[in-house]
Amino acid sequence: MSSEARLYSFSQGTKDHLRKFRLTTSRASGPQAVIYYIDKKTYEIRQDDDKVVYKSLGEIGDDLPDNSPRYILLSYPITLPSGRMSVPYVLIYYLPSSCNAASRMMYAGAKELMRNTAEVGKIFDIESAEDLEDIPKKLSTE
Repeated sequence: MSSEARLYSFSQGTKDHLRKFRLTTSRASGPQAVIYYIDKKTYEIRQDDDKVVYKSLGEIGDDLPDNSPRYILLSYPITLPSGRMSVPYVLIYYLPSSCNAASRMMYAGAKELMRNTAEVGKIFDIESAEDLEDIPKKLSTE
């Protein structure tokens, strides 16, 4: 077992929610996202607000803290150049330049565990809420 798997954890409820979110958003007609954080006392990775599913990148940006990292799971429907519809499921790793070194290390250490547990294909790193605007372009060129 890897060291990050022993340090960081997910409750069974969080694991169930991750799976349900992935499966239900795979056929979504609009963007859907949830934000996750790491509890500093227990090192449990959990949803920032259990009830919130964001429907736009702007809504996500409004709720991101200025100096604390977050993981964002995003399902974003796009139309490919071929005309075919695709719904990429990605992890956005939000790491603002103003966050402290301890937070940077904590979130960096759990990044791959979050990726594997959420079963996402790609990770995009961003430093500010404004960087969310570039995500649709990145998704359509991949």
